[in-house]
Amino acid sequence: MKRTVSIPVNLPDERFLNLMNQCASIFNAHIDWAIENKTFNKNKAHKDLYAMLRLQYPSVPSALLQTVRDNALEAIKATKFKRVPRKKPTSGLRYDKRTMTLRGHQLTLSCIGKRVKLILEIPDYFKQVFETWDFCGATLTYSKHLKQFWVRLVFESENPQEINGKIQGIDRGLYHQAVTSDGQFFSSSQIRSTQRRYLFNRRQLQQKGTRSSKRRLKSMSFREKRFMLDTNHCVSKKIASQPDVAVFVLEDLSSIRTQRRGKKMNKWLASWAFFQQEQFLAYKAEALGKRVVHQDPRYTSQKCNVCKHIKRTNRNKSRFQCKNCGHQTHADLNASRNVRDDYILSSTHGTEEQGSVNTPYVSGNSFS
Repeated sequence: MKRTVSIPVNLPDERFLNLMNQCASIFNAHIDWAIENKTFNKNKAHKDLYAMLRLQYPSVPSALLQTVRDNALEAIKATKFKRVPRKKPTSGLRYDKRTMTLRGHQLTLSCIGKRVKLILEIPDYFKQVFETWDFCGATLTYSKHLKQFWVRLVFESENPQEINGKIQGIDRGLYHQAVTSDGQFFSSSQIRSTQRRYLFNRRQLQQKGTRSSKRRLKSMSFREKRFMLDTNHCVSKKIASQPDVAVFVLEDLSSIRTQRRGKKMNKWLASWAFFQQEQFLAYKAEALGKRVVHQDPRYTSQKCNVCKHIKRTNRNKSRFQCKNCGHQTHADLNASRNVRDDYILSSTHGTEEQGSVNTPYVSGNSFS
């Protein structure tokens, strides 16, 4: 289990911005080499590029050059040559134990010339992680908007033991941010209202095009993102902290933006932070010894949770009424229960299936 501690730091701009610019060029050179040679082998890249890049960028420390090389080839490996990763002149730098040291609150960073030493001021919120977890690496980033450097320290610890408890299905949507299988509704009305207000204000300011309107656009550019960040944190914390739940089942929405649903609906979906909410829930649940799993979302909105009859006309907007057995309930609540039951049935075998659905509990090692 890993956590990141983000701390703003004061560093000499002329040295570190120059370092970031040169490291971005080194990164892109390794990307071009990997694409040309159709390989992400680090040993081959070292033999072909290291000596040349050391001559071309003599002020970049050797250990940092090798870290950038590893970062570039790992990026190519992750994308499997399907796209071309690139770094900008102010892109973040990954540091490891060769290029930085952390002794107590004193941090040293490799840079052009001598290492830079600084004393970190740790917020109370991060002190437990900072003092008790194991330090394993960091990333240095620069915010052009704030003109501020940030050190993202990464700490790791052993995963807590998995707990026993219920399995809970969660349906995510546009009108309700989340609906759980036990009947909890997290409305999206405030989110939709805030997004419409920001959209209207942006359009009005963009039409004016004056200097003051541009300043106003810049000042409000990150407010909507911060609002969604806070909302997703609050909702995911409430869901993860439920004492009797051990497994959260989410629909696999990885392909939600690949389908054509019309201009208005596609824009609406693109503004919704489904993945961010999923990430927050996953790491908060992991810290409590709980798990987040995924289930195929097909037919969960059309299938009756009682008789399992599937028909498209069963659902009419937010109302669900089964044409086979007459069961009536909220459509999102029905979908969340289908997500839970489908996961249970796909994870059990034989005579255990029906019993698991009727008594949705799980032990820590049941589905490992």
